[in-house]
Amino acid sequence: MHRVIPPIGIESFRELREKSCYYIDKTHFIEEILEDSFKVLLFTRPRRFGKTLTMSTLADFLDIRMDSRKLFAGLQVSKNDSLCMQWMNQRPVLFMTLKNINGLDFANAYGVFRTMISDLCIAHAYLAESSMADRNDREVFKRLKRCDGTEIETRESLYTILRMMKMHYGKPVVLIMDEYDVPLANANENGYYLHMLDLIRSFTGKALKTNEFLDFAVITGCLRIAKESIFTGTNNFISNSVSQTEYSDCFGFTEAEVWKMLQDAGLEEHADSVKSWYNGYRFGKSHMYCPWDVLNYVRALQNDPSAKPENYWRNTSHNGIIRSFIERTDLAVHDKIERLLSGECIQEQILEDMTYDTLHSSETNLWSVLYLTGYLTQAESETGMRYLKIPNEEIKTIFADTIASWFEDVVGRMDRRPLFDALWSGNDKEATRLITDILFDTISYFDYREDYYHAFLAGLFAGAGYMVESNREYGLGRPELVVRDRRNRRIIMIESKYSRSENQMLHDCETAMRQINIRQYAHQFLNGYQQIFCYGIAFYGKQCLVKNIQMDEIIQQAKL
Repeated sequence: MHRVIPPIGIESFRELREKSCYYIDKTHFIEEILEDSFKVLLFTRPRRFGKTLTMSTLADFLDIRMDSRKLFAGLQVSKNDSLCMQWMNQRPVLFMTLKNINGLDFANAYGVFRTMISDLCIAHAYLAESSMADRNDREVFKRLKRCDGTEIETRESLYTILRMMKMHYGKPVVLIMDEYDVPLANANENGYYLHMLDLIRSFTGKALKTNEFLDFAVITGCLRIAKESIFTGTNNFISNSVSQTEYSDCFGFTEAEVWKMLQDAGLEEHADSVKSWYNGYRFGKSHMYCPWDVLNYVRALQNDPSAKPENYWRNTSHNGIIRSFIERTDLAVHDKIERLLSGECIQEQILEDMTYDTLHSSETNLWSVLYLTGYLTQAESETGMRYLKIPNEEIKTIFADTIASWFEDVVGRMDRRPLFDALWSGNDKEATRLITDILFDTISYFDYREDYYHAFLAGLFAGAGYMVESNREYGLGRPELVVRDRRNRRIIMIESKYSRSENQMLHDCETAMRQINIRQYAHQFLNGYQQIFCYGIAFYGKQCLVKNIQMDEIIQQAKL
């Protein structure tokens, strides 16, 4: 097996190249950027699709303070001699990220914001002594560096720094701003959205409008905040989202790029698993893999060739949007989510201009957010209509796990006493009715089959004060579910089946009952418990059939 070094967590192009990490050449992005015509270009892509690394690559290529020839040697952009001569290390660059701006309240977030400005000033400390910069600007700069600037100076700091850089170098500045909307997302979650919106608007306003000190700006984020909220008055503003064909293969990995990486690592046999778990995103007309997931799985396989695909995206993005969507009782979305989980597509209107404080204001907005943030993607369509689907197995597990957690909470608040009364009394008809009612009121994902229904049944008993055991060895096998009520010395045993048709449910139910008897699941409890209730349960979609094995059958079987 060959060894490649996946750049896990490395977002600096310089660091990646100096450490000889594996790099999929995306430098054609630089050529496309520099051949385009714009003043402000906004890229919106889901998290963990390489936005920061791509911006770092652009910054290192342009930055007048660097000699980047060695870093870009052998890469595609280095072969464009005329472009390199005109642009490589020929522009002053201000590269900044807003992804760390966070706080439980605005005061804390504002403190982090001021620290970010201070860090920018430290990175460009030469400006404090630049004879070309205005003296008043130098004094403001020094205060900003010490985090002593006034509120007005802090709000206009970006414009001030750009002006000083233009004066120092005699050239307009390239501004690269990464994750511009993260402070707004955090603020919306913590209840100070309007204060943060006002801060970001004043911070970027003068800098992005008609500004003689600005050459051009490239900005990244997850969502395109409505122009009237942030980019009001910005001339020659272009937005590029997951729907556009331009730049469609610049963020994420193509199938050819993933295959080449797997070949280089000697892991070609895992191509199908990588594809089913981490592929499926459609940006414009390009089909893309999530790079974060692919890199992590390649690393895992190199350390353990038997490693199975994992959900690496789960803890890198905010999954609360799915939960909040599911919990909306005023929206008829449950059926649509079930269709998505079963592999179907849904047709929805997508709005790409939104504000964070209105994300939950309508069903259209919620579907739009799921699409723009990578939880859904656009499906192929010959009709020209917008169809959405879950992109891959990884995202499906996020939906499924979120639904399972939601179900546990819903059931925990539910009055389950009638169901328990039915099961503890052997009333299989009433149990059938009550379980079917619960199925109709919850979201299911049918392709999980027995696993889904097993989780469903286990969830019914969770937190109800009973001892619940799953697939533990008893008798000659492992019953699916054993529920103990030690205080009253009684037990419920359940074996369930997934039926392929409604007509097959009774047969499957009887098969489950025979399994309980033949494998003698209940025999060891005959001398300790006063009551044993054994049930065979068959599921088909949202239908349920419960059958009770009579106690005398169990005793008779034990005597054989």
